[in-house]
Amino acid sequence: MNLTSKNTAIVLDSTADFPEAPERFPNWRVVPLYVLFGDKSYRDYVDLSPHEFYERLRTAEVLPTTSQPTPGDFLKTYEELEDYDRVYSLHLSSALSGTYQSAVTAAAELGDKVRVIDSESASAAIAILGLALQHRLDRGTTDDEVGALIARYREEAGLLFTVDTLEFLRRGGRIGRASAWAGQLLHVKPILTIEREVIPLKRVRGNQKAMQEFVAEFTSKTTDSATLKVGIAHADARERAKQLEKMVHGERPQAEIEIVTTLGAVVGTHAGPGTVGFFWFDDRE
Repeated sequence: MNLTSKNTAIVLDSTADFPEAPERFPNWRVVPLYVLFGDKSYRDYVDLSPHEFYERLRTAEVLPTTSQPTPGDFLKTYEELEDYDRVYSLHLSSALSGTYQSAVTAAAELGDKVRVIDSESASAAIAILGLALQHRLDRGTTDDEVGALIARYREEAGLLFTVDTLEFLRRGGRIGRASAWAGQLLHVKPILTIEREVIPLKRVRGNQKAMQEFVAEFTSKTTDSATLKVGIAHADARERAKQLEKMVHGERPQAEIEIVTTLGAVVGTHAGPGTVGFFWFDDRE
């Protein structure tokens, strides 16, 4: 089957931190996760914007928790896409959330129409995969070519981030192998990545050293090319995100920064304010 943007839809969950996707692309949808403050539940980006979330987080006596969409949430979205022949549903790493499994459960109701993909990553990295898929749909593609794209993305895409404290990851149970560093980070910045789960790479002192590590890793793993796509995300840390933009433009001037976004309430709950990260993928044909 020839897949195009007319017959193929893309579904993200809200942890892709790309809420404007359906406005940009008629064939895209976003299924929100939930943030719970006390006994009140909010849909990520729908009922609670990032700005509102971080304002509330500053004064919260009890930290929020998160929950995944139900299979029913996904099924409702898939059924709304009845005019499409194929749906690619791209999601947060299954090691970090049950979101992927909820999507799989819903997709099973619709036979072979919906292909659910575990991105093995998070945040704007998922959006970048979706944009690579959309680029292929715009010119026409096949399931086999999409499968090859996803396999190469999992193998080659890069992701680096740093947090002000590991406490948010620890409390949310998303700390992975970085747990050995918890409680040892006064004035120290952890450099982290995601390979299905959160993986610690290095500890440095201060934001300047963290940026130097970002530069070293980014330049060692990439070449300057117009096919190099970059995404940047931050948790109420706009100035740090601007520094990353400047770094990318300086080190890889041909690269395209496809998305700069604020981490939504769900990812922000687990990463914590001050988090900044970036993601890259050479989307060569």
